[in-house]
Amino acid sequence: MLTTVLENMGLLCSKNRRHTEADAEENAQAAEIERRIEQERKAEKHIQKLLLLGAGESGKSTIFKQIKLLFQTGFDEEELRSYISVIHANIYQTIKILYDGSKEFSQTEADSSKYVLSSENKVIGEKISEIGSRLECPRLNRELAQEIETLWKDSAIQETYARGNELQVPDCTHYFMENLQRLSDVNYIPTKEDVLYARVRTTGVVEIQFSPVGENKKSGEVYRLFDVGGQRNERRKWIHLFEGVTAVIFCAAISEYDQTLFEDEQKNRMVETKELFDWVLKQPCFEKTSFMLFLNKFDIFEKKVLKVPLNVCEWFKDYQPVSTGKQEIEHAYEFVKKKFEELYFQSTTPDRVDRVFKIYRTTALDQKLVKKTFKLVDESLRRRNLFEAGLL
Repeated sequence: MLTTVLENMGLLCSKNRRHTEADAEENAQAAEIERRIEQERKAEKHIQKLLLLGAGESGKSTIFKQIKLLFQTGFDEEELRSYISVIHANIYQTIKILYDGSKEFSQTEADSSKYVLSSENKVIGEKISEIGSRLECPRLNRELAQEIETLWKDSAIQETYARGNELQVPDCTHYFMENLQRLSDVNYIPTKEDVLYARVRTTGVVEIQFSPVGENKKSGEVYRLFDVGGQRNERRKWIHLFEGVTAVIFCAAISEYDQTLFEDEQKNRMVETKELFDWVLKQPCFEKTSFMLFLNKFDIFEKKVLKVPLNVCEWFKDYQPVSTGKQEIEHAYEFVKKKFEELYFQSTTPDRVDRVFKIYRTTALDQKLVKKTFKLVDESLRRRNLFEAGLL
């Protein structure tokens, strides 16, 4: 009897000990989870949130890709390979736009003959145009590349390309057409430059975390950059990102003053950018948010502005050229910059005038310039943080 009682007591003690050990282990796990959550919460507090905004085709996504190349590990081979189909589709779609445009001009223009292709090239044009209209395009091979190159060199296509601003011809056109043989090689792997030129419309939201001076350096801020679709139907997805933003980086493609929207061919792109910038500036949640305005695509702007006067755009109708060459380029750029400055202060209520506002001249494809620009953005935001902390 006594033996049985002692055995039962032993079992009970053993069970209690196991329960105690299990409870201790559970408590330790819970404490570790709490500790990690607290660590992450503290880490999040030190991450600055940047919102990359702008109309479609403003170069936002190219800026985003540059950040990945500059301040992260860049693109691995798998990621580079994933761009092959994108780049090949860009080529087919671009030549389709040019071929269809030449057909339209040959039927509607007074000097229609210069838009007429040779009989042989019409056959090629119909073939490539059909491929360009597919949802999934085939991989570009040497034979197709040769046909596209023949079409590209046709004087009718070149005349049409000269009027590319009327046809939604993408900025990557010349680069891809001049590299067709390399891009169609059976062992082709895209270069970083190819990836920067590749056009993919952003849908939804993508994000990246980086530090312009390296995350291991105590002096540098860590940023989380959000890129969102610029087309009108994508903008409703921006709203939930507006809270808690350190700075808005707004991209304006200043070269597009003579072009219309992809989604509305009656609307001038620069006027759309003006209206969008005005709307963003007035959002209540941006009351204390810094604004970094990137006047982008300067490389295209400086070539175009000497041929196409700024005043073709309704917003710039009061522009008067004063010179030629480099002097005229600078004069035109300063005029555009002043227009955006005036818009900023017109759209900013008195209680918001002390928020940081900086303007940068950018070319999203120029890696050195993008790197320099983000160093300046980082410096401006760090100074603001020090000022708000009473250390400046």
